[in-house]
Amino acid sequence: MDARVSKEHNFINRELSWLEFNHRVLEEAYDPHNPLFERLKFAAIVCSNLDEFFMVRVASLRDQIEAGFNKKDPSGLAPEEEMAAISKRAHRMVQELYQCYHHSIKRGLKKVKIKLLHAKELSEEQNKYLDDFFSKQVFPVLTPMVVDNSRPFPLVMNKSLNIGILVADPKNRKNFHFATVQVPGVLDRLIEIPSPGETRNFILLEELIKNKLDQIFFGYQILATANYRITRNGDYSLDEEGAEDLLAAIEASLRQRKWGSVIRLEVDKNADTRLLEILTEELEITLDEVYLISGPIDLHFLHRIAALKGYDHLLNPPFEPVMHKDFYDVEDIFSVISQKDVLLHHPYHSFEPVLQLIQEAAEDPQVLAIKQTLYRVSGNSPIVDALVQAAENGKQVTVLMEIKARFDEQNNIHWAKKLEKAGCHVIYGLAGLKTHCKVLLIVRSEEEGIKRYVHLGTGNYNDVTARLYSDIGLLTANPYFGADASNLFNMLSGLSQPLEMHRLVVAPSHLRNKIMKFIDRETENAQQGKKAHIIIKINSLTDQNIIEALYNASQAGVKIELIIRGICCLRAGVPGLSDHISVTSIVGRFLEHSRIYYFWADGEEKIYLSSADLMERNLNRRVETLFPIDDEEIKQEVKHILHVTLTDNVKARKLTEQGIYLRPSARGKKVFDSQKIFYQEAQEEVPKKTSRVSQESFHPVTSIKDQVV
Repeated sequence: MDARVSKEHNFINRELSWLEFNHRVLEEAYDPHNPLFERLKFAAIVCSNLDEFFMVRVASLRDQIEAGFNKKDPSGLAPEEEMAAISKRAHRMVQELYQCYHHSIKRGLKKVKIKLLHAKELSEEQNKYLDDFFSKQVFPVLTPMVVDNSRPFPLVMNKSLNIGILVADPKNRKNFHFATVQVPGVLDRLIEIPSPGETRNFILLEELIKNKLDQIFFGYQILATANYRITRNGDYSLDEEGAEDLLAAIEASLRQRKWGSVIRLEVDKNADTRLLEILTEELEITLDEVYLISGPIDLHFLHRIAALKGYDHLLNPPFEPVMHKDFYDVEDIFSVISQKDVLLHHPYHSFEPVLQLIQEAAEDPQVLAIKQTLYRVSGNSPIVDALVQAAENGKQVTVLMEIKARFDEQNNIHWAKKLEKAGCHVIYGLAGLKTHCKVLLIVRSEEEGIKRYVHLGTGNYNDVTARLYSDIGLLTANPYFGADASNLFNMLSGLSQPLEMHRLVVAPSHLRNKIMKFIDRETENAQQGKKAHIIIKINSLTDQNIIEALYNASQAGVKIELIIRGICCLRAGVPGLSDHISVTSIVGRFLEHSRIYYFWADGEEKIYLSSADLMERNLNRRVETLFPIDDEEIKQEVKHILHVTLTDNVKARKLTEQGIYLRPSARGKKVFDSQKIFYQEAQEEVPKKTSRVSQESFHPVTSIKDQVV
């Protein structure tokens, strides 16, 4: 291995790379080419992303520091150095977010006659309306909490919005008390105020409450107020081996998440210094963990504005996934899959065939058993309903419900209990491993004997995110896939060791070695002067061994094209290290979530789809699947997906040698928005006699369907 790959500056810090991904999301909030209400959504997503980042990644880092852990990460940063770099970048990102809010979003809203008012801007008529609204709707829900000798500082709930107040007796203003009022999450934060004219005026709930504090603290003087919000440590690990009831242990950890240590305080930029001192002291945080906000704290309410009726012109044109051509006018979905493999590319292809397959299986008397992994399901899941129906119809139903799926634990626990009650065999995953693979197995009795139908996917069995995430699924009746799926479920439900599979490659036992073997083979071919080419499309690349193998391949002359939506710890285009590696990130209307692995393999062209990213956790601590695409027609489809994605010059960013992402120049080139092209092509595949009229309008583009990698 080249000595240069061991140098620390050859790796980008994982957390800083994630922050750069979130900055790419923020760029979409700024982008004037996006409809205004879509930009609002992107700004709100930036906030949501930061919440999770602090609850998990920053919290974990703080735990390391408090434990005295000083080991450097691959980029050469010790935990304290990493925390300082994160704090600096995150503070700058928050400033950029609120610059976007004030200079882009608010101005845009004003142009379409939507305005957020402050209390001092209210007319007499509006004040009267709000007086009545406050007394009837808001005041009964409020619970002011005063801190004094007999009443300690209250427990403040994670991610709740609160108002900190300094109150005093008018006769003795120096003897003040701290008080806090939680802005009720049960009430709509966005309040519309009746207004004359065409402008729609709103006020935020916290602004209304602050304006009425004299009614809450009657007889006392309000010296100062400031909105604040805290983020708590949400990174809790479980002793699974010692947990007799994993379900109960998970539920207990969820309660703990509400009251974990505070790791971030967001507070009004102009907060009174006395009030700020009380908050930092009581919450036990440093000034580096304080984020001064120059606007409304927590921009999640922008989702509420984006959902207002009557503004369709400020949103992306309506989108409706199309039925895959092989499933149009088909009553028996089993007959289609029995004859050929089918590739579904979501959200352009409807997720309906997957739902239909499970629903038909639940009712089909020939179906004997259904086995499925579930990682994240929707809040009102038709899949769970179908599995329940199948169990009630006497079929053998086995569900591996991964209740350790972070931030979906509560939802998954609810569904697990419902499935168990219906008579399904529910497995809660393996000790020490998360089950992240996406596998559905249906066992059916047919004239020729037992036949197995399999769905393998890159994304979750979630009917909601299937309309929002870019994922790929394979439907097949290939007996080798069927046998492998059976072996996989036997491994998950029993005590059998990982078996040698016919077609599936499973982590943590074999997947890493398989990927490394293919990379090494391309390296050897390049060293022999042969053509060598790797294309990998994933969400994240952080594994040091994989990165080093890719560096070696690049130095041997392998052309490596990486499509990585989020975290990338590899440095691209560094002379002598990664000259032949390019990294593209797509941030668009749909979340790029599919995982594709392509290797030239001396002309054999090996193509695999997977549930796994190239992260240590996926390769070492999760049950994942990697599965080949053998059908030549489907191979061309996957190659086309890769080609179109790499051609994108609208939503793509390229990673530079300096570790920053820049948009490629489209000057003098045809405009290629990969997601729009995929949707247009899906529409064109629909048989003319049954074609659905799409409400989505796209600018015409030159078809590149016949071009392959």
